[in-house]
Amino acid sequence: MKERILKRFDDEIAGLERELYSELPKEIQRAREFGDLRENAEYSAAKERQSFVQARIAMLQRRRNEVALMNLDRVPHDKTGFGSTVTLREQGGGEIVYQLVMPEDADAEKGLISTASPIGRALLNKEEGDEVTVTTPAGTRTFDVVKVVTIHDE
Repeated sequence: MKERILKRFDDEIAGLERELYSELPKEIQRAREFGDLRENAEYSAAKERQSFVQARIAMLQRRRNEVALMNLDRVPHDKTGFGSTVTLREQGGGEIVYQLVMPEDADAEKGLISTASPIGRALLNKEEGDEVTVTTPAGTRTFDVVKVVTIHDE
């Protein structure tokens, strides 16, 4: 899982670097040819994009380094943690399955919940049979942990 995350970071960084060092300089040069830079929307847009891309690359590199330094051995073997797939039964409702992922990977519709989200934080270090209460904007929800598959079990 760690390798897959690192590869995704590397791929996005490579694409942004290609844009930063190949495509954007051409756009900026083309925009300069239009004349007065103070009133040149194309030039301003290209420079803004350049700043955004530089900031995004820096952020991705920081996150990539954080992931590279993660010690997955510290993720519990018998409790929920990063990478765990958790089957929950909402009290008075049906079952739902979540996987605890990094914030960049979160997609609630696909069942990918960030470990930094309210539900993700509430699920950390839980075992099968535990009860979890989560305060959400829609109100308080209570779940029973039915099954836990850790990153080590996959």
